Amino acid sequence: MVDRNDTHSLTIGYVLWLFGFLGAHRFYYGKKWTGLLWLLTGGLLGIGWIIDLFLMPKLEADADQRYAMGRNDYTVAWVLLTFGGPLGLHRFYLGRWKSGLLWLLTGGLFGIGWVVDFMNMNEMVHEANLGG
Repeated sequence: MVDRNDTHSLTIGYVLWLFGFLGAHRFYYGKKWTGLLWLLTGGLLGIGWIIDLFLMPKLEADADQRYAMGRNDYTVAWVLLTFGGPLGLHRFYLGRWKSGLLWLLTGGLFGIGWVVDFMNMNEMVHEANLGG
């Protein structure tokens, strides 16, 4: 039996791919700069978005190798960020109580911190899973 680090879901990746012209799946798999590029260019005018349909298994495998498993689930953190980011729910989940409270009181630092967290969510979960 192969011991596989399974930090990210391929199913969730494909669901996010439906919004791939926004870079959602790339952000989820830790490809923050190409996620930003996809966001700003509509998935490279749709071409990169279509190509990503076939690259999804590799994106998922790369994320599984890059990020540490632990007590915090990446998918749960991403759902909390996406739907409760301005309230700091993802930060509370990761044990970042002070910044979670700050996010709660300021709407995710007026929305800017929420956007920055999309760029850094995988690293935040990774760090929390390593005990940092």
